Amino acid sequence: MTLIVYVNDVLLASDSLQDIELLKKFLDDQFTIKDLAPLKNFLGLEVARSHTGISLCQRKYALDILQDTGLIGSKSAAFPIESNLKLTIDDSEPYEDLSAYRNLVGRLLYLTITRPDLAYSVQVLSQFLAKSTVNHHKAAVRVLSYLKATLGQGLFFPSSSELQLKAFSNSDWASYIDTRKNIIGFAVFSGNSLLSWKAQKQATISRSSAEAEYRALATTTCEIQWLIYALQDLQIDHSQSTLLYTDSKSAMSIATNPVQH
Repeated sequence: MTLIVYVNDVLLASDSLQDIELLKKFLDDQFTIKDLAPLKNFLGLEVARSHTGISLCQRKYALDILQDTGLIGSKSAAFPIESNLKLTIDDSEPYEDLSAYRNLVGRLLYLTITRPDLAYSVQVLSQFLAKSTVNHHKAAVRVLSYLKATLGQGLFFPSSSELQLKAFSNSDWASYIDTRKNIIGFAVFSGNSLLSWKAQKQATISRSSAEAEYRALATTTCEIQWLIYALQDLQIDHSQSTLLYTDSKSAMSIATNPVQH
C-alpha cells in the first residue's frame, strides 16, 4: 500500500480494497476524515480510469492559463518552440511586466507534471526570469498557442505493460549563446509508461558534443538508479536489465570502454 500526503489531502493506493477500507477507518477514528471516493482530481490533476489504464491530464488548469492571459481565442500552433530559436539575455527591448512573465513561466512549469512535451520550452523560458525581453514573452505566447491546440494531452499508464526500465538521453551542445552551456534531456519509461523526464541546463561547460552527450548519459543513469531504489522501496522486483539509448556513437564508445576518453 502507498499513502501520499499533501497538507490535508491524502491519496491511498493498493491492490487490496480491504486494506484501503481498514486504513480509512483507522484514519477516520484518529482525525475524522472525509472520503471523496475514487480519485478524479488532485491538485489540478485530472484522473480518468478505464479497463485499459489510467490517464492524467491538466486540461482545466491549461484552460485557466489561457483564460487568465486572454489567449483563449488566439490562433493555435503546431509546436511550442522553433528548433532553431536562440534566445539571449539582450536580444530585444525589456518586457514591461516582469512579474507577469515570471507568473506565466511558473504556471507552465507546474503544467509539465503531465506535459513532458513542454519541458524543453519551459526550461528555455525559465532562464530569463531575472531579466525578460519582448522576444522572451513572444516565445512564451507561442507555447500558449501550442497549448491551446493540445489541451487534452497528458500521460497514459496502460494496465498491461512490461516491467522493464528503458531510458532515452540527449544533449544540445552549447545551446545557450550567453553561457555556452548545454541543455540535457532524458525520458525514462517502464514498458510503455513514462515515469520520469527532465530538460535542464548543465552546470558545467562541455568542450565537445561527445562530452555533452556523455554527461547527459551520466545524469540519466543517476535517475535510473533512483527509480530502481524507488521500486525496491515499493517491493517491486525489477530483474531485467535497464536499456539506455543515445544517438552519440562517441558517447557510447566512452561508456563502453572508459579508456577511450
